This record gives sequence, C-alpha cells and structure tokens, in this order.
Amino acid sequence: MKAIGYRRVLLFGGASEIGQQILAALRLPPDAEVLLAGRDEQRMATAAQALSCRIRTLHYDAAAIDTHQAVVDKAFAFGPVDLVISAAGILAGQDVLDDDPLRAGVLVETNFTGHVTTLLAAAARLRAQGHGTIVVLSSVAAVRPRRANFVYGAAKAGLDAFARGLADSLHGSGVRVLLVRPGFVIGRMTQGMTPAPLSSTPAVVGRAVAAALNGRADVVWVPSQLGVVAVALRLVPRPIWRRLRR
Repeated sequence: MKAIGYRRVLLFGGASEIGQQILAALRLPPDAEVLLAGRDEQRMATAAQALSCRIRTLHYDAAAIDTHQAVVDKAFAFGPVDLVISAAGILAGQDVLDDDPLRAGVLVETNFTGHVTTLLAAAARLRAQGHGTIVVLSSVAAVRPRRANFVYGAAKAGLDAFARGLADSLHGSGVRVLLVRPGFVIGRMTQGMTPAPLSSTPAVVGRAVAAALNGRADVVWVPSQLGVVAVALRLVPRPIWRRLRR
C-alpha cells in the first residue's frame, strides 16, 4: 500500500504502536520525512530505525496543553505537512481511576483535551496551506461507554464528536479528516487484559488506515464488522447494558 503524495507526515504520539504501524503500512518513499512528536525518545528512536525515510523527533506531551501550539508551529516550520496522525493515548482500568480521580483527569486530558488543542492548531495550518489529511484515532468505546471503562469511553466519545465536527468545519478547505474506530487492540497498552471479541492488532489497524487513506472513506472501523456491531450496541436496553462487565 503506497500513499502517493505524502512527503511530510506528522505523528502525534510518536511512540504509539498503532501510529508506528500506520507509518509502516504507508510505505513512504526514502525522500519523505516523518516528524515523530512524543515523550518517549527511546521508543521513537526504535520506531525510526524501522522506517526508510528521513526522521525528525519533537518533544510532545499530550497532557501539556499549553505547549501544543508551539509544537505545531515548530513542526510546520520545516515545511508543508501532508498528513497529521493524532495517536496519543493512555489506558487505565476503571477500578484504578475510581480510586484516583486525578489520574482519571490526566487520562481525559491525554485522550481528549490534548487532541483538541493539538488538532485545532494543526487544522489551522492545514487550512492555510490548502491541503492535507488528519487521522484521528477514536475507538468503538466511543459508541456507548460501559461501566467497565466509562472514563476512557467518555474521553473517546468526546474525541469522536470533536473529529466529526472538525471534519465538517474543514469541508471545502482541501483538508480531509479520517476517523478511525478500532475495537480492542492487542498490544502494549492492553497487555495483561483479556482480548475482547473482534480484537485486532496495531498492524491490522495500520493496514486498514493506509487502505482508507487511499480511498474516500471518512470513517473506518477495525475490523469492518464493528460498524454493524455498533448499531446493535446502541439498541441494547440500559438495564441490560449496565450489567455488562466488558
């Protein structure tokens, strides 16, 4: 899968497994440049070794919202950006968050608020240059938050709504928004958790995103069957829904 025309790609959440797999699936040419924006320098360096194109790294903390405009300004100072991938995220069990409201707040800042401040700044730059694509990693958890992960689900629901609104606001500007809704992804962030039905891997998500970028879709479910499942999830009566543990 070759993403024609992507000469500069900016990945927020530079150490993200899914973000790295999207880059791998794009098969960028050697003269392309990837900007990895994240906190974990070691993991970003490891990711850079797997890519055949030029790499730059930027320090980026999704929860440090007062720094995001400066990070975006620095990224775009290198030249026009063709693709922005917003993949920063953290996960914690609901039982942990119940006992630590501050940690719950950091999770919401990282998974929702940080995307808002980052993508509004990036969208303004893309709108000004008249072209570009934004990939936003949402989740099937956004469809209907469950008692087992309602803080995480609420953050993703906010992000999902924001991405849809951002897409509408950019209509006609030459900037596209691709909203990605994976199910349970087996990887570093979910290590130790029992996989849910219709689970995928970062590599599967990466390939699905690369394929969607080469088409015209504005939403991609991973796996695709989740789009049908999501309709059913909305129809489950609430007394039954609240008894579901997963």
